[in-house]
Amino acid sequence: MAKQQQSQIEELLETLTDFTSKENWDKFFRIRGSDDSFEWYAEWPELKELMLSELRSLNDAAPDSLQILVPGCGNSKLSEHLYDAGFHCITNIDFSKIVISDMLRRNVRERPAMRWRVMDMTCMQFTENMFDALVDKGGLDALMEPGHGENLGNQYLTEVKRVLKTGGKFVCLTLAESHVLGLLLPKFRFGWKMAVHVIPQKQSGKPGLWTFMMVAEKKDPSLVHQMTLSFTQSSFGHSDKQVNGLFEEVNNENKVRMHYSDGSDILLSLKDLQLGAKGGLQNLIPGRRITLMLGDEGSRFSYKAVLLDAHQDSEICFTCHCGIMLVPKSRANGWLYSSEEGQWNVVQSARAARLIMVFLECFPVTVSMDDIQKDLSPLVKQLAPAVTEYGTRIPFMMVEDAITERKIVHQVSSPLTGTIVIDDVVYTDADNDISEILGSKDLRFRRLIFQRNDLLVQSEALLIVERMASDADNSPKANKKHKSKKRGSLKSKQSKGNEGIFHDYLVSPYHSGIISGFMLITSYLESMASTGNPVRTVVLGLGAGLIPMFLHQCLPCSLVEAVELDPVIVNLARDYFGFCEDGCLKVHVTDGIGFIKGAANDRQAKAIDILIIDVDSDDPSSGLSCPASSFVEETFLHNARASMSNQGLFVVNLVSRSASIKAAVILRMKNIFNHLYSLQIEKDVNEIIFALKTEDCLAEDKFPGAAHQLEKLLTCREPKMREAIIDASKKLKYLG
Repeated sequence: MAKQQQSQIEELLETLTDFTSKENWDKFFRIRGSDDSFEWYAEWPELKELMLSELRSLNDAAPDSLQILVPGCGNSKLSEHLYDAGFHCITNIDFSKIVISDMLRRNVRERPAMRWRVMDMTCMQFTENMFDALVDKGGLDALMEPGHGENLGNQYLTEVKRVLKTGGKFVCLTLAESHVLGLLLPKFRFGWKMAVHVIPQKQSGKPGLWTFMMVAEKKDPSLVHQMTLSFTQSSFGHSDKQVNGLFEEVNNENKVRMHYSDGSDILLSLKDLQLGAKGGLQNLIPGRRITLMLGDEGSRFSYKAVLLDAHQDSEICFTCHCGIMLVPKSRANGWLYSSEEGQWNVVQSARAARLIMVFLECFPVTVSMDDIQKDLSPLVKQLAPAVTEYGTRIPFMMVEDAITERKIVHQVSSPLTGTIVIDDVVYTDADNDISEILGSKDLRFRRLIFQRNDLLVQSEALLIVERMASDADNSPKANKKHKSKKRGSLKSKQSKGNEGIFHDYLVSPYHSGIISGFMLITSYLESMASTGNPVRTVVLGLGAGLIPMFLHQCLPCSLVEAVELDPVIVNLARDYFGFCEDGCLKVHVTDGIGFIKGAANDRQAKAIDILIIDVDSDDPSSGLSCPASSFVEETFLHNARASMSNQGLFVVNLVSRSASIKAAVILRMKNIFNHLYSLQIEKDVNEIIFALKTEDCLAEDKFPGAAHQLEKLLTCREPKMREAIIDASKKLKYLG
């Protein structure tokens, strides 16, 4: 009968092509019986030393306190040997009810503390972090039948990672075939310390396959460890394909792990995160920031993204557990979206517990936003945390410019500035004050943009071509000849592109904010005007020339000088923004740093009364968009102070979303100038810093009187412009 039974088993093993079939295993165990164990790969004498060493090294507690799980236990005697070695808290599971019943009967008397449960190892019914060790003897290999792919193996290993405690070990006995290692090694890449041992073969006349013990120890999920082997390749000889294959897989995996752990700023993939990189995706980890690439076989495009888990600030009321913010290419290089500090500012305003910032780099014009959202939706759902206390909705948010129409008027490349674009645009929410001035809601604006920092509009002016044409059409017949001449003059300007720039109104609030600070020296300005002495005003950074032109016409006592390094910009200001020079307004094409240094050392020249710094930074990723950092360094600030008259006013347009950068600039200025004032522009990033050289301080209770003096000094043709300047002056704050 024994020979017949053995023959049935051998026949079954030869035909058992599906090791994942419960029916096949039930048949196998029914034929095998409860008293005749079947050992896969290795017997206890070969396993004993390594196995006990790994388990006993888990902690200092007694062996009988360790919680051990044996999945896919079958009718192996491995659990019994472990129990007899002192490990009594052993739970065995198998999806075959037949084998579990047999094993329970076999051990209930001699090993009463051992537990047996019918359970699918790919879907365990245990809580997280329950076991100190999980011992697998061929279970993973059985699930990884080549014909079934890696789905079952992946589900099983996910469960292994879930039920093991931190510091626990997954001890896996395997033949280490390439398709198994291809899943196993990456699965335990992030936060697991892995070692590989070889099991000694029992003496036999014919060679067999080697059995390896893979030990994965659960560590800090943010760390990546190199794999170690307790044996060398040379001890097996170069002809052993199984061992050579193992070493090749381990070496390749270690190269990948080295890449992740060498401190380089790498882009993780969605699969990396699902494998546990940076702590996995299920839980929110406050303050976590991960850069990654999104995209798989099912998606049309690939995307660079940043995942940010919000700091758990008690003052923030989150509106969703996960939000997606789409950042167009035109905004991606700005500090707000490209720097870590800027991104955290966005997270705070988005009110999402987890924010995924997706950068839309290059897409064909035929691709709509709906196409992108449909492509992204299945990807971002996999990035959402398990927590749903803020709701399950995942909203898409879009960074926009609120521009309804845009026409590029001119584009040129400068050796100094790079690509410069001039465009005409129409906004969805134009200023009501401007609409009242022009008597029309059809407002068009001309902008000067440097592509090196296209988040920041360098200059913006109001176009009034349609208004002028309308005036000509509706004029009385008696004036037609006069109007025709005017229209003809306008046409000649149109050929150069500078037609209809409305210089009586400054569109940018920070421009009127700069002029509002003049109230700090109104007494000095009045005295200069009464004696006929010109107020020397220097503007570093011409841009479109809008501030110099406005100062020239609204402050008659001023002698305005603009300093611009790039001659291309000077030509653009003249040809497209109506900038023109005369005896009281001129341009110096030179370096602003050198110009101020020269003015500081020139004792013969008239001192500067008002010095305005309005230059952009050529490195927007630095966190300082305006001015360039060299214009707020100590050396320049000392030279600026030395170049000014005793009653002079120093003005800096400071553009930065970084509180630390702004604080550093202000502290530096406080150390050099006697008094500082600040004006924060509403709904904008700009903060205007005003510094006085004089020891006299204009107290805040004197602001209303000084503002009234400034109002009388200004000769604005548009009352709304004067009103905007005076309103801004009321918001100045004394910094000390």
